Amino acid sequence: MTVEKFKGIIPAFYACYDETGDVSEARTKALCSYLFDKGVQGLYVGGSSGECIYQNLEERKATLKYVAESMKGKLILIAHVGAPSTRESVELAKYAEELGYDALSAIPPIYFKLPESSIYKYWTSIMDATGLPFIIYNIPQTTGYNLSLNLFGKLIENKKVIGVKNSSMPALDIERFKAAGGENFIVFNGPDEQYVSGRLIGADAGIGGTYAAMPELYLKAEQYVSTGNFAKARSIQKDINDLIIALCSLNGNMYSAIKEVLKLRGVNVGSVRGPLEPVTGDDLETKIPAIRDMIDAAIAKYQD
Repeated sequence: MTVEKFKGIIPAFYACYDETGDVSEARTKALCSYLFDKGVQGLYVGGSSGECIYQNLEERKATLKYVAESMKGKLILIAHVGAPSTRESVELAKYAEELGYDALSAIPPIYFKLPESSIYKYWTSIMDATGLPFIIYNIPQTTGYNLSLNLFGKLIENKKVIGVKNSSMPALDIERFKAAGGENFIVFNGPDEQYVSGRLIGADAGIGGTYAAMPELYLKAEQYVSTGNFAKARSIQKDINDLIIALCSLNGNMYSAIKEVLKLRGVNVGSVRGPLEPVTGDDLETKIPAIRDMIDAAIAKYQD
């Protein structure tokens, strides 16, 4: 397993619902095709963007299955299998392996404040369940646990641990994880607002929740970083951040805003599941089209 296989822009895949709010096979596969056609390198399936904590086990399995049927062998597929219990996480991990996913990933256990010994056992139980490589997911702003270098050091002794998706905001964390993991260890930048700085300080690739709303911009940002065009990289990151702020400023959840923008960009993946709120009223009628126009203008700006 090498870093090269996982480099690039990997959107965190959205939950795709039909008009009744059930997981939709057709819409899941349509989003797969849309992102494949845009040129992304992989998909991160079943994480925060996939509304995993609001779906039951069978719904999560369905999404994993539909994505694998559509994109296995075409894109790198990473299955996020973090769930409320170790038993459910292991079941999802085994299913993802059966479907042919390239790697597994998981947040730490949520709700109860657990000692690091419990977190270590949780992650290693998932790893021991399959032969797939494993990517740690550090997202302290939602889980309440920030991966320590001490636990990180213990985890990477296991050869199945090939990387970390780091979504903590300090760019220093990316640098420290990369320094400890080494050159053949994969660090994914998590915070979309700092994709460029994350890459420069040590991230090898990116997994993000807004990538699928504007994949062209992240692909172009990666081009600028990888070719050393740092002035353009800073400029496109500023435009990306303007868009993220706009998406987060509406009366509904950010993922609802993204899904409404996607409808205007030609792919309908439904809305969000409660307690996440949909965008409504003037925000839906006026501001969503304005954000779509902002995305299109930014794409046109960097067609060089």
